[in-house]
Amino acid sequence: MSAENQYSFLRRLFIYQKERFPLLGHGILIFAFTFSAVAYSRMCQGLETFISWGMFLPGVFTTVTLFFLLRVFDEHKDKEDDLKYRTYLPVPRGLMSLRELRTVGFLIAVIQLVVVFVFHPTMIWFWLLVIGYLLLMGVEFFVPKWLKERQVLYITSHMVIIPLVDLYASGLDWWLAGSKPHIGLLFFFGVSYMNGIVLELGRKMKAPEKEEAGVVSYTGLYGVVGGPVRWMIVLTVTLCLAVLAAWYAGHSWPVYLALGLAYALCVLVGFGFIRTKNAKWGKRIEHISGIWALTMYLGLGGIPMLQGLIMS
Repeated sequence: MSAENQYSFLRRLFIYQKERFPLLGHGILIFAFTFSAVAYSRMCQGLETFISWGMFLPGVFTTVTLFFLLRVFDEHKDKEDDLKYRTYLPVPRGLMSLRELRTVGFLIAVIQLVVVFVFHPTMIWFWLLVIGYLLLMGVEFFVPKWLKERQVLYITSHMVIIPLVDLYASGLDWWLAGSKPHIGLLFFFGVSYMNGIVLELGRKMKAPEKEEAGVVSYTGLYGVVGGPVRWMIVLTVTLCLAVLAAWYAGHSWPVYLALGLAYALCVLVGFGFIRTKNAKWGKRIEHISGIWALTMYLGLGGIPMLQGLIMS
């Protein structure tokens, strides 16, 4: 690792993103997230066309980099725990310093600001709203100790950032068009919020032999049965919101079928982990959580819009 820490800045940054924010995997999910938010907004209004790519792609850049900034903020607020318990991570092992990440984060924020001003200047208020909430998260809403002692409140307060980014993404349609947001977007935002919790719970389901001292996991908090059961309850709530969102958008039965099949597959994986309690099934929960989120976004917005564009 010491030799790796001597690499050039760009090479170290590449290794960092590979481990902590893989651009390919995260980029695909966030692209689908942004595309679907715009598509869903338009379908709720009965529109079959998409916004121009010249307006959409700068929006994708902003949403992807906003989530990267979220990662940078997490590195700072988790620095003490990471140094104590997770020395294998890039920052505590010396691959990247917090100062370097702050510099990268600052430059990205400046570029975001320029992109917003150039391509959709009236969206600056949405961007400021997201950045403002991100800054509050960075200081744990000024009550870090109190919040960390209340894990459920910690998660639910932090996940608000996802529907806020969703608000920005959907605004590329309704706000720039000078119209009002459709009521169905409330349910779409609800799906985004719950998807964030699904992903958070899913990535922290650990088999007993994979638990780490000082590292929060939901199997550690609630047990190898209680953790997955809570994950499946969140999935169920998300499914209900997704069905309502699909209804408001006027989707046909294949969307409901896809949602149901995705839900059934997730539940099977959840019970597989409860039955076996091994690391392989724990990893499957993490992977299926990502597939679930992608299915939600593509099913509610992306695929129906693409079908309409192809058929027209």
